[in-house]
Amino acid sequence: MPYDAALGPTTYAPASNRYDGMSYRRCGRSGIQLPAISLGLWQNFGDDHPLANSRAMLRRAFDLGITHFDLANNYGPPYGSAETNFGRIFDEDFRPFRDELIISTKAGYDMWPGPYGEFGSRKYLLASLDQSLRRMRLEHVDIFYSHRFDPDTPLEETMSALDYAVRSGKARYVGISSYGPKRTKEASRILASLGTPLLIHQPSYSMLNRWIERALLDVLEREGAGAIVFSPLAQGLLTDKYLGGIREDSRVRRGNYFAEELVSEENLARVRALNEIAARRGQTLAQLAIVWALRDPRVTSALLGASSVEQLEQNVAALDHLELDAEVLGEIDRYAEDGGVNLWPPSE
Repeated sequence: MPYDAALGPTTYAPASNRYDGMSYRRCGRSGIQLPAISLGLWQNFGDDHPLANSRAMLRRAFDLGITHFDLANNYGPPYGSAETNFGRIFDEDFRPFRDELIISTKAGYDMWPGPYGEFGSRKYLLASLDQSLRRMRLEHVDIFYSHRFDPDTPLEETMSALDYAVRSGKARYVGISSYGPKRTKEASRILASLGTPLLIHQPSYSMLNRWIERALLDVLEREGAGAIVFSPLAQGLLTDKYLGGIREDSRVRRGNYFAEELVSEENLARVRALNEIAARRGQTLAQLAIVWALRDPRVTSALLGASSVEQLEQNVAALDHLELDAEVLGEIDRYAEDGGVNLWPPSE
């Protein structure tokens, strides 16, 4: 029996009531439902964090009804290590429950040296998918994404690679991430012509980053695709971490995809005002941000990371108070303005 020094024997029996408390939302016009909150493994699942902590968060997530785990080829650090660590935990804990899970991965950003190690060529995407499956010890993923639009590769080539991933049995569905409205519509139409519908789009979205409201959500609704929004907490800015300034343990200090200039006085003023609204509702700022991101029925799921089981539980508790009336929404709109935190500008 596998053994972990922190957790003891790793035989895992999930909670029998794991589906009782979670809300599931239909993904576009597909047959798939996703949990209102999905777990992203972008941060805190690489080799720079204890495997025992990653295992504990994954177990607790499933116990809470989170059936969707989202990865990408270069999540770490180092690149690939989040998938490798997930693969070990999956093999030891979750393999008996494979058919209860949605597991996704992505390819598009730099993964290995040379001209074939990033973007949207057929060679790169399919090679990356094969590598991801080996790291995660899977025969297939449920969703395979083009992680970003490639301006130098014909969109037909990128979409045909996604189509092949499904036809080869290595993916069940396909998605795209950070594509703008125009490219999203084009990608959806190409996939439809190939017979592999676009299941889902993964854009950044938060109270300080509202770009998808201008056109993308309308496109997704017309095309019948779902949306799973990432960074709904603006990478931690929409939490209590920065209310008193920049803490030493923050992602800003670690230089982890979040620049200090984003913690501007203008953004902090907005965050403090939003925190007051959350407090009046009996919620944390993070919980209000999650509820707000889910207020539009076209948003299928909010993709959230976690650094601890406690943080994960607090995020899921946001679903206990989903109601936002017109008065509260109007007050939020006074402060929920673009804060320059979109590090993944849409591909136009």
